Amino acid sequence: MTTSIRLRIILGENNSQRVILQDGMPTSVDDLTKEIANQCNLQGNFRLQFMDPDFDNDFMNLMSTSEIQDKSTLKVVFLTASSDNDSPIPHVDTSRSGSACSSPALSISCDALILSSPSTSTHSESSASFSPESSSSMKSSAWPAVFTVPRFTYDAELKLEQGNTAFKTQGTLLSPDPKLKISILDGLAEEIVKYKVYPSDAEYDQSAAALVQKHPCLKERGSVTGYSGWKASLKYKLGNYRTKLRNLGCTEVAVNSVKHKPGGISSPAYNVKKPRKAEVNYCPPHPQGEMEETLEAVRKILLNEVKKKNNEKNVRMLMDKSFSIRRHEVIKEPLIADFKTRWPALFRTEEVCAEFERITTIPLVSTFFAKLDGYSGKLMKMFAN
Repeated sequence: MTTSIRLRIILGENNSQRVILQDGMPTSVDDLTKEIANQCNLQGNFRLQFMDPDFDNDFMNLMSTSEIQDKSTLKVVFLTASSDNDSPIPHVDTSRSGSACSSPALSISCDALILSSPSTSTHSESSASFSPESSSSMKSSAWPAVFTVPRFTYDAELKLEQGNTAFKTQGTLLSPDPKLKISILDGLAEEIVKYKVYPSDAEYDQSAAALVQKHPCLKERGSVTGYSGWKASLKYKLGNYRTKLRNLGCTEVAVNSVKHKPGGISSPAYNVKKPRKAEVNYCPPHPQGEMEETLEAVRKILLNEVKKKNNEKNVRMLMDKSFSIRRHEVIKEPLIADFKTRWPALFRTEEVCAEFERITTIPLVSTFFAKLDGYSGKLMKMFAN
């Protein structure tokens, strides 16, 4: 009698599935791949990797079904077709590094650790700067100088249009019904979290002021500013919205959950970790398909790559890849000596600049040196006069 085989298949971050092979283990990797694709409803080409106990359970490419047994863990790595031939190759995102894994020693590691995303970003090969737009999980810009009120639902826009017309012709203010108010607050909250999950009081002011400026019919009677009630409602809405994001696993909010507080402290308000003014990507989620284990393996590879000469492109690629797990460590406020031992590449001049851009989306050298040049020019004119 054939014994069924149970396998745990990792499909991505926080996404795994159990596969049961009723007829036992297939004799070939191709047959196993087809069975997993069928049970997990997977589309496209992919390869399988297994946890190799000889290498501290790091994931290695599966070459033979004899490597796995009942209750083994496999990981799915999606592939993309090569433009040169029909054989599938692993997709490596080169948009951040300007170079894929160019050295033979690194190519195997990247092949084993980097999980492809369904979409491919295209940038010029000469660009080695970090591009937040290449990852859907990263914020792309800081809080805007002028907050733009988004378009709301179709029926909400119709009501506001009618209200604005009545305000212009008769000076009549609109008293929004609950449904309209919910639509407005939901729209504003979704727009705000594109930039910040924890806005400051001034940013709440800016958002509410922009609302009544675009829709003057929403101004409040008896309010000095005309929007103090909207500001209070928006704060309450963002609080509820953060709860929703926390339940969905948003790392920037989850880091402040009660379970992450020190032992014996159950107050959610204790030591809340928020981004500073310039920090856009304060606590980003891991890249799609990556987990702490795979990113920790990237960090270990980085320790070897940083020792090589003329290896800046590979170091940059690995530093970009491991950005999220590094930020999670920084937020926990580690000792500098320990952090330097774990991330020696970060203490290079070029990586300090790159890390600044990853966090703020603003180039460090061009921004601050341009300001210094401007100041020096003014000083030269002053002395000349």
